[in-house]
Amino acid sequence: MTQQFRFGRPYDFHELLADGIVHGVGVVFALIGATVLIFYATVWSSYGEIAAAWIYGLGLVIALGVSFTYNMLPHSRFKWIMRRFDHSAIFILIAATYTPFLERGSDNPWILALLIGIWLVAAMGIALKCFFPGRYDRLAILLYLAMGWSGLMAVGEIASYLPSISMALIVVGGVIYSAGVIFHVWEKLRFQNAIWHGFVVAAAAVHYSAVLTAFSLGAS
Repeated sequence: MTQQFRFGRPYDFHELLADGIVHGVGVVFALIGATVLIFYATVWSSYGEIAAAWIYGLGLVIALGVSFTYNMLPHSRFKWIMRRFDHSAIFILIAATYTPFLERGSDNPWILALLIGIWLVAAMGIALKCFFPGRYDRLAILLYLAMGWSGLMAVGEIASYLPSISMALIVVGGVIYSAGVIFHVWEKLRFQNAIWHGFVVAAAAVHYSAVLTAFSLGAS
């Protein structure tokens, strides 16, 4: 193992087991949830919402699936390659989560610009992670947070297209994600990785509820 492969401290068996359980629960519920959402959109929604459901559903499943694979691998050159996909998948998840919310108001130029901007930043973040692996990790965390809260720039416009319950759930999910970052960077804490991914799964579940209510209730 060369010095270039930097994964942080190794996790013991019990930490890996806890992390695997958290990931497994997340992946199973993501698969079920994405299937339900896409089916609902296909039967009752517009073509734009069907596309948004597919983008969100695939983004959610891919992000959790790649994270599961990466975090269960032993330290190796292949894990180092998977690290790029794992960190890139976070950008995809954030942009994919925004898509069903912003698609509803895409006739508004400001909301459409925000949607395009979020995906452009996601593309930049993916390029950063793929071409500069192991570098600029703090910058990437700042980009994750900035993307996650970028909806505040158009919160009034977005609220006019979404049910109030969806807006509340979006904020709650964002707070959970942001709070989880504390454990993401707290590497010396035992079970730190499992706790961080627990926050991710919980926040993703809250945001899924926001998407589902947005599809089922429509604009309030």
